[in-house]
Amino acid sequence: MPYLVGSEIPDQPAGRRFRALIERGGIARLPGAHNGMTALQAKAAGFEGLYLSGAAMTASMGLPDLGIITVDEVAFFIRQIARASGLPLLVDGDTGYGEALNVMHMVRVFEEAGAGAVHIEDQLLPKKCGHLNDKKLADAHDMAAKVAAAAKARRHLYLIARTDAAASEGMDGAVARARLFVEAGADAIFPEALTNAEMFREFARRLPGVPLLANMTEFGRTPFFTADEFEDMGYRMVIWPVSSLRVANKAQQRLYTALARDGGTHAMVEQMQTRAELYQTIGLADYEALDASIVATVIPEGMPQREREAS
Repeated sequence: MPYLVGSEIPDQPAGRRFRALIERGGIARLPGAHNGMTALQAKAAGFEGLYLSGAAMTASMGLPDLGIITVDEVAFFIRQIARASGLPLLVDGDTGYGEALNVMHMVRVFEEAGAGAVHIEDQLLPKKCGHLNDKKLADAHDMAAKVAAAAKARRHLYLIARTDAAASEGMDGAVARARLFVEAGADAIFPEALTNAEMFREFARRLPGVPLLANMTEFGRTPFFTADEFEDMGYRMVIWPVSSLRVANKAQQRLYTALARDGGTHAMVEQMQTRAELYQTIGLADYEALDASIVATVIPEGMPQREREAS
């Protein structure tokens, strides 16, 4: 149903809904959604929470993930995803966009935009994707101060502290940082770029009772694990941050190649979302029903539709 219908608006703040998703047990599966359409598609597939990746946001803007975009630019993405899906959303907060006061500003802006959770990381700017080389870490106590500032500023936001220390400081350093961040007010910990199952298990063993997030990104340092496997290793959340964008980009690349080659899209029609499928996903008929002045849409019949659309 469209977001304009009052009965469809969640009656609990997004942060409380996100916390309930984590605390009910099992593992929260949070696929990446980088715009309103992907959020609707993920919801239709049955997911109950979503993740907004900084890498996906920046790539969709034609930019690298180097901490370039601003709080207000991220808020634009948050609003459309929260509005479209109504699902609790975990947002990539990068390094917090500055120091303690900047982090507090970020938390308030993200909450007002509709975020349910945020994670901030212990890198220095210019930050890099967590699965790349030679990341520069912030002082652990400086990062803890950011976590404390975020905890002080939030109303309901679920707060996750990410540490990228495993690559340079080893497991001892990553665990020590994580404990410091929990003491500062983090609700959960995100150990980034662990490289094998034993590392994931050891991290969980050394932080008993702390909710943990696993990152199942493709083409990185972490081998493929399923959500169930992460749960068995002691994790309460898993994200697939850029998967939807990777698939969409590959499909668009094929489209433009075919269009340049053939002078038309006829060879790609079978790979397209049809007009009827698009309208169903965005709830066009529901919006039309809200305003009697809008004439109900009839799907054009000039171009052949796929058989499944007529059923």
